[in-house]
Amino acid sequence: MENLDDLHDAGANETDLIFLKGIMDSPVVKSLVKAHDRLEDNKIRAVRDNNGELVQDLLYDLRNAIHYNDDAAELAGLLQEPHFQSLIETHDAVAARSYETPPPSPVLLSSPYPPMYNGQGLADAVRMVGIRKSPHESLGLTVKQDKDSLIIARILQGGSIDKQGLLHVGDIITEINNVDVSNDPEKLQEIMKDSTGSITLKILPSYQENPITSQVFMKCHFNYDYEKDNLIPCKEAGLKFKRGDILQIVDMDDPNWWQARHIDDNSPAGLIPSQQLEERRKAFVPREFKYTENLTCGTFVSKKKRKTMYQSDRNQDFDRHELMIYEEVARMPPFQRKTLVLIGAQGVGRRTLKNKLINHDPNRFGTTMPYTSRAPREGEEDGRGYHFNSKETVQDDIKCGQYLEFGEYEGNLYGTKIESIRGVIRSGKMCVIDVNPQCLKTLKTAEFMPYIVFVNAPQLDVLRALHHEAEKMGTTTKPVT
Repeated sequence: MENLDDLHDAGANETDLIFLKGIMDSPVVKSLVKAHDRLEDNKIRAVRDNNGELVQDLLYDLRNAIHYNDDAAELAGLLQEPHFQSLIETHDAVAARSYETPPPSPVLLSSPYPPMYNGQGLADAVRMVGIRKSPHESLGLTVKQDKDSLIIARILQGGSIDKQGLLHVGDIITEINNVDVSNDPEKLQEIMKDSTGSITLKILPSYQENPITSQVFMKCHFNYDYEKDNLIPCKEAGLKFKRGDILQIVDMDDPNWWQARHIDDNSPAGLIPSQQLEERRKAFVPREFKYTENLTCGTFVSKKKRKTMYQSDRNQDFDRHELMIYEEVARMPPFQRKTLVLIGAQGVGRRTLKNKLINHDPNRFGTTMPYTSRAPREGEEDGRGYHFNSKETVQDDIKCGQYLEFGEYEGNLYGTKIESIRGVIRSGKMCVIDVNPQCLKTLKTAEFMPYIVFVNAPQLDVLRALHHEAEKMGTTTKPVT
């Protein structure tokens, strides 16, 4: 981290440095660095670094006993489990300080599994799992019924089950506290709800790893109350939020229900509607399936949609139909913004604020110079107040997408070129512009990094008072309507 300033002095891009600093500040990267430093500690020494050979020797000694001794067959099966093999290979790699991914061991792969032990094949090995549950505690577990099996469909991150790490998505639950629930989800739910303390589950493991916590952050553009949502599969697992809240999305595997938590909140994750589900709901599209069938979410029925070509001259027509659900954001350290965008109603004073900022500190703030197709008036020069171009040139530049916004007045075209914003930024100043809200889609990029300010109109009585003062000073003669 101390060397980032040296990279800036060497001419590195500011945006890249901000991105690099964000990565270096990530808890995952810090944990990896600590683990690496710990592994490089010379005080730590492994007893041996060839445990793979030791496992092969044991399997060789057990080759005859597995046919008549159940204990020997079970031990041989455990030694050949993929998870155990990976553990041994990882231990030997760390002990030998060889951190490259090793190729699969040909000896282990070629070794046959024992045919049976205790009457079961290895693929159907049953595990007994003990979990702890406090009174009135939600375990954060959702199951789905598939034929005669109850399969774990979702584990809420940060919940009791996730913290204990004993169950995984895909595990099949057959019994709870010695009660068969293999095809009875209601009985499973009832026993879990009434049980406290220790709970014993008999499962068929899936050997799936829990996903790594996502680092996606979303800004919410609507209010959500799970208690009023009749589609959520489990109301106890819902998460409330308000417009403007920032959520960390920790799981997006389900197409209809995401797992999320409020930032800087260590509480378990909760369920929120996905972008796709909420768009369909707000667009009043009829449901094509049962969202909560069998305690889980369904999938959408795909239908061919009519495609419409986007037309820039009908930009506002398309914007009316956009639904703001979530907006992806990122955590970033403080940095210098490149543009200051003032938006608001016409006549609210955006241009006045812009001129005051530039006059107050012209070395820090700058603005663009408009382009026009009208002829210069007497005393006007190109580059002073306006850039003058022919109407054909302006029209060609508009077709090429070189203008941020443009309009026509008394037969002449006026507009702001995107390149003029870049010119202000290259001069080392913050570019202050007042534009229509439709321009934000072009400006909200890593290149311009806008700081957006909405200038709100004052109350009507304040407007009347300001108008009366302007009348007394003789600066206006327009009546108030």
